[in-house]
Amino acid sequence: MKQILELVSFRSSDNLILPGLLYEPAKKTEKVALYLHGNGSSSIFYDAVEMNIFARYLNYVGVSFFPFNNRGAHWIKKLNQIKDGEKERVPYGMTYELIKECILDIDGAIGFLKKLGYRTFYLIGASTGANKIVVYHYYRRTNPVSKYILLSGGDDTGLYYEFEFKKNRKKFFDVLKQCGKKIEQGKGRDLVPKHILKEPLISYQSFYDTINPDGDYNIFPFNEYMNNLKLAKKPLFREYKTIDKPTLVIYGEFDEYCYGDVPRCLDILKKECPNTNLFTFKIIKETDHGFKGKDKELATTIANWL
Repeated sequence: MKQILELVSFRSSDNLILPGLLYEPAKKTEKVALYLHGNGSSSIFYDAVEMNIFARYLNYVGVSFFPFNNRGAHWIKKLNQIKDGEKERVPYGMTYELIKECILDIDGAIGFLKKLGYRTFYLIGASTGANKIVVYHYYRRTNPVSKYILLSGGDDTGLYYEFEFKKNRKKFFDVLKQCGKKIEQGKGRDLVPKHILKEPLISYQSFYDTINPDGDYNIFPFNEYMNNLKLAKKPLFREYKTIDKPTLVIYGEFDEYCYGDVPRCLDILKKECPNTNLFTFKIIKETDHGFKGKDKELATTIANWL
């Protein structure tokens, strides 16, 4: 099947210049699926095979495909930002990103696509990208997106607690408080030192954003739910419970970030979803968090659902 592929750039709502790939079927369509990658060293440009497979199957059913690098791509990356008509280089990447900033990136991407004539929008989010979709919906209840696809939504807060602070609950809250103080002192963009975190490529503001049980990152609190950790004051799955659009949720059978029990995590999402008629849940057999070896099955499942 013929398709058109173009490397493009667009501006987020706060004028960061972000890159993306626009895959369009030969026959004109007004439908497009935006793809949000995960965090850490993630980037759509490092997943060429997966992106091409997604595009092929979506284009086949008359949907364009638009994966793009959000401001949280890579650990550290300098981006161009337009301020007062001048281009300025600003440091970003996961090291400095706040998850709520995904709203600025998504709104910018949708605005760019609207100018190209697109009218029907779908959001696909992988790993933390799934969390970002829920955050986007929570703060943008009235938005132009028709359907959501949540792939391997992650318990970022619970995982940090599990691997860094499980043996010392007090340290968890002490570090949270320390990060908060650094932010208040105007030092939020300083890097967290090694004696606090083994991987010091993250700023105090981003680390606080990630581990704060009452923050925007804590979208899928499986660990807290299953083990009654009582870390958060906010209701668990608060943001997820507001979703009122058709939503497809998919996990790999052996997702390594689901505490060894993917079916239980999915059962929790089924129980906590606000409207079972709007939600579809799938487990893809014999694959992991990134759906390794099952790219075609994943793409087919999404295309058929759309």
